[in-house]
Amino acid sequence: MTTTNGGAALIKALELEGVETIFGLPGGAILPVYDPILDSPIRHVLVRHEQGAGHMAEGYALSTGRPGVAMVTSGPAATNIVTPLCNAFMDSTPMVVG
Repeated sequence: MTTTNGGAALIKALELEGVETIFGLPGGAILPVYDPILDSPIRHVLVRHEQGAGHMAEGYALSTGRPGVAMVTSGPAATNIVTPLCNAFMDSTPMVVG
């Protein structure tokens, strides 16, 4: 029997939903989610700032019609993504933030 950790389960769930691209910045608490990306067909776009990941996911959603996905760690990173998340909410742009 194979065991699956939370990070692998998250990436598998995103794959099953048809996610092809994730925008994000690795760090601290989110690192276990990054390991399964190595074996995943999901493309990861590395950003220089968490807010950029959110805005890129938002732009991706607007240009493709598919939900944009941004992935950041906890703490200050989570507060940095609040602006694009609120912007997506206000504009009804489909976005998932993990």
